[in-house]
Amino acid sequence: MTSMEIILVTLVAAICGMGSVLDERQTHRPLVACTLVGLVLGDLETGIIVGGTLELVALGWMNVGAAMAPDAALASVIATILVIKGGQDKGAALAIAIPVAAAGQVLTIFVRTLTIFLQHKADDFAANANFRGIELCHFTGLFLQALRVAIPTFFVALVAGTDTVTEALNSIPEVVTRGLQIAGGFIVVVGYAMVINMMRAGALMPFFFLGFVIAAFTNYNLVGLGILGTCLAMLYIQLNFNNQGTAAPATSRARELADDELEGL
Repeated sequence: MTSMEIILVTLVAAICGMGSVLDERQTHRPLVACTLVGLVLGDLETGIIVGGTLELVALGWMNVGAAMAPDAALASVIATILVIKGGQDKGAALAIAIPVAAAGQVLTIFVRTLTIFLQHKADDFAANANFRGIELCHFTGLFLQALRVAIPTFFVALVAGTDTVTEALNSIPEVVTRGLQIAGGFIVVVGYAMVINMMRAGALMPFFFLGFVIAAFTNYNLVGLGILGTCLAMLYIQLNFNNQGTAAPATSRARELADDELEGL
């Protein structure tokens, strides 16, 4: 890798690391992170393919309260670098990403533990009405999260594509890499199941199964399936809106509020 590629990849990794705690622009999601890395390394197609593959695995990965999800940002960036510059197969991205995500989970817990000091320091600044100090604590914690992904990415980018890395990856037994790929396939199904369970939209399940049937028994490409799904979604929204508009007046006339009942409940 050239010096410019290493700098740009490290910068992308820092942005993804900050996005993993900000949760605003979704830059930490594999589809976005891998695409950005592929764009920087000059292989956008491979970046999108790797990102789409890892995104299916990470569908159900999210932080809930104090429970930390596997680190999708670090796994996405490093897996894309090793696939593009390390000469690995696209299918090996799962075998690389899953252990890296588990290691990144430990790393993010360590960094969040360090930021507890900044939280207490921010409380002291707040007691003294020092707004500049509070902002400094916020940005320092964000900077640590950026370093959490940028530093491992920098060292991987330095050695990516070298004979040492290639030999190390090729020395992994096939039973291990194949097993991780199969396990990654199971995780994809689990991710889908978690998303469907969270949606709990029984009225949309016919469209869900219809998509599988159309994809299995037709030769439509992704563009055609996307256009068909968009049209069905717009049709469903229009029909649902019209049904709600006609049913609302009848419901309001049929039911009167009691004297001790709040309006709108």
